[in-house]
Amino acid sequence: MPYVHLVMLLALLEFLLFGYAVGHARIRYNVRAPAMSGHEVFDRYFRAQMNTLEQLVLFLPSIWLFAHYLNAWAAVALGVIFIIGRGLYFRGYVQAAEARHAGFVLSAIPNVTLLVGALIGTMRVVLVA
Repeated sequence: MPYVHLVMLLALLEFLLFGYAVGHARIRYNVRAPAMSGHEVFDRYFRAQMNTLEQLVLFLPSIWLFAHYLNAWAAVALGVIFIIGRGLYFRGYVQAAEARHAGFVLSAIPNVTLLVGALIGTMRVVLVA
């Protein structure tokens, strides 16, 4: 499972980079803390980061449980697709809100698959016990 751990860490690193981009946008568009909005482009940066945080809440435990109970290599593949999707989502959303959809789908499908697989794998163990 070290590869699963690596994918989890890469997803967290990506989120950290999104946070850096939001901070940079805050300066560029003169949105002073603690304001959460104030410029349309900054708002898109911030929303893309927050949506990624919302997705990570599902992604991190789901990929770990999926890998543990079902298949680590499938979890790695789904995790890599999730990370790529999140990158496309962030880039698209920053450009224009309408441009975020492909990245959202590319990250949502692996996320849902990991969550459902984690639930199935966990339930198999619970029902056998």
